[in-house]
Amino acid sequence: MSQPEIKIFPDVPSLMQEAARRIVAAAATRIADNQHLFSLVLSGGNTPKALYELLASDAYRSELNWSKVEIYFGDERCVPPDHPESNYLMAYNAMLSKLPIPEPNIHRIRGELQPEAAAIEYGKLLQTKFQSNGPDMVLLGMGPDGHTASLFPGTTALTEAKHRCVANWVPQFNTWRLTLTYPFLNTAKSILILVAGLEKAQAIKAVLEGPREIERFPIQGIEARGTATWLLDSTAASLLEQTIIGLTP
Repeated sequence: MSQPEIKIFPDVPSLMQEAARRIVAAAATRIADNQHLFSLVLSGGNTPKALYELLASDAYRSELNWSKVEIYFGDERCVPPDHPESNYLMAYNAMLSKLPIPEPNIHRIRGELQPEAAAIEYGKLLQTKFQSNGPDMVLLGMGPDGHTASLFPGTTALTEAKHRCVANWVPQFNTWRLTLTYPFLNTAKSILILVAGLEKAQAIKAVLEGPREIERFPIQGIEARGTATWLLDSTAASLLEQTIIGLTP
């Protein structure tokens, strides 16, 4: 397990440019390696939307053979794919509908099913696709409460040790969520954690400088088998000590 890399950027646009550059570079390298597909697990939430729009822009659309990219999702709400709260719909509108990624290469979590059935179905898909391996890259965010994907503080999914995808009851929102779990997320070759916004500064300080408390800050359970990189904007990183800030480029 490698130590995470921490990079801090002056603003959100520069953070997103770095994230896009890393995704395209990693994908191009993987695709060039005996024509393998590049597997990318997308994050939901507000922060990655700007990244998806950037990847779909003229600047990046032509930089990659998108037909060799395979898309997965880190979590989903228990809603149909055309629902305004659907992570799939956000990614589709921002990026997937604008890039030449073949339909069979886009693997959404079917949030319209019963939660347990949807989790079992997606877990079986991941098992079939990856066996004991992991995806090439996982994109994650972090909420002000320290959650990532739909791994929320105090929920049962935090202790899942076997299944790749589970239905997770989130009492904070009185709802079910579908989420990938640590046993699968941590098998990724590369994990990018994108965090922006002053409202996340307290949690970032606790997560990166405080003790390991996964039940309180679930993102601390992300311990990549490959590489993990935190990309932070200056407001999210504003409370970090100089020793952490010194790790920036």
